[in-house]
Amino acid sequence: MTIKDTPEEWRVTESATPFRGNKTSVRADDVVMPDGKVARRDYQVHPGSVAVLALDGEDRVLVLRQYRHPVRHKLWEIPAGLLDVPGENPLHAAQRELYEEAHVKAEDWRVLTDVYTTPGGCDEAVRIFLARDLSAADGDRFEVAEEEADMELARIPLEELARGVLAGELHNNCLVVGVLSLLTARSLEGGMDALRPAEAPWPARPFAS
Repeated sequence: MTIKDTPEEWRVTESATPFRGNKTSVRADDVVMPDGKVARRDYQVHPGSVAVLALDGEDRVLVLRQYRHPVRHKLWEIPAGLLDVPGENPLHAAQRELYEEAHVKAEDWRVLTDVYTTPGGCDEAVRIFLARDLSAADGDRFEVAEEEADMELARIPLEELARGVLAGELHNNCLVVGVLSLLTARSLEGGMDALRPAEAPWPARPFAS
């Protein structure tokens, strides 16, 4: 038996969009279940996101601390952002986010992992990149606003972040998945060299190279 997620789409008899927001919306689908009955499924429609685990030469991860109103917390996170343009190349979006949020560039990029953040209630797909060979970005810093105006930046040892994750002290989805994925990649045959290339296909959010 192959353990692999597979695409499948059950029949929808009716669909409505009761709410449209600035970046996301809510969709209500009436879905035919295996027993023939119809059940309504409400979920958030999301454009998708990218995140960057930026690792420096001292095995430290570039993290930022930002207020997240829905959970009423300041969370330590890795740089991340929305795929604002349909079909946007996720690598280009990740490079932009690393520049805007941390004013850093990277020479070596790999795909670390792809995830659906909350597939029971949202269709958001996130591609998490590993970025290495870091250096300061050229030009002026990006002008931040709103929550980002209060953002803190730091470089934290990878193992310290892993301890914080397992202790229940760090909760951001992309940070948790990125840190644990990197540690796992190092332990497997081939190590980080076995990670997918930065332009690897992403069926959840197809893009042009």
